[in-house]
Amino acid sequence: MPATPLSAGQVQEIQARVSYDINRAQRLLDISLAPIEALLDLSGTTAGMYCYKGDQRWLRFNPWVFATDMPLHLRDTVPHEVAHYAIHQQFGRRKVKPHGQEWQSLMVAMGANPSATYTADFSQIPVRRQRRHAYRCACRDHSVSTTRHNRIRAGRAIYRCSYCNHALAASGDSSVY
Repeated sequence: MPATPLSAGQVQEIQARVSYDINRAQRLLDISLAPIEALLDLSGTTAGMYCYKGDQRWLRFNPWVFATDMPLHLRDTVPHEVAHYAIHQQFGRRKVKPHGQEWQSLMVAMGANPSATYTADFSQIPVRRQRRHAYRCACRDHSVSTTRHNRIRAGRAIYRCSYCNHALAASGDSSVY
């Protein structure tokens, strides 16, 4: 499997769109925004993500998702994440919801879809799936992820049924699917 399904030209297109949208957000909000790095290292089914830690800011995009419909993601996903960056820079963490009114207004002003999510066919996107393990409580069967299974086996966690409140115990079947 190749590291990325995108060509060098498509990667440049994404980078250029990030710069373009940052400039648009600056003009629309009348604020100064520093250029930020856009990484193409996201996996799974998430298209994009705005990240920050301390003074560092960056965007992450999923090249596999972008490859499914490049024009859609250039038009909506890139402005979506840039709008998170701009709104965060303008308001900080002061009572502004991630997909709230301020963010939606900026998205509309940028000509992008102000929806928080999108639907797509993910059947061709490589996604890591965890194996499931069979567990039982007093009232029913449960299917537990490998992560939870390992925590239970190591004695680091006890999971309880939300209906009967009994602790889950491994059933005879070690692997469900």
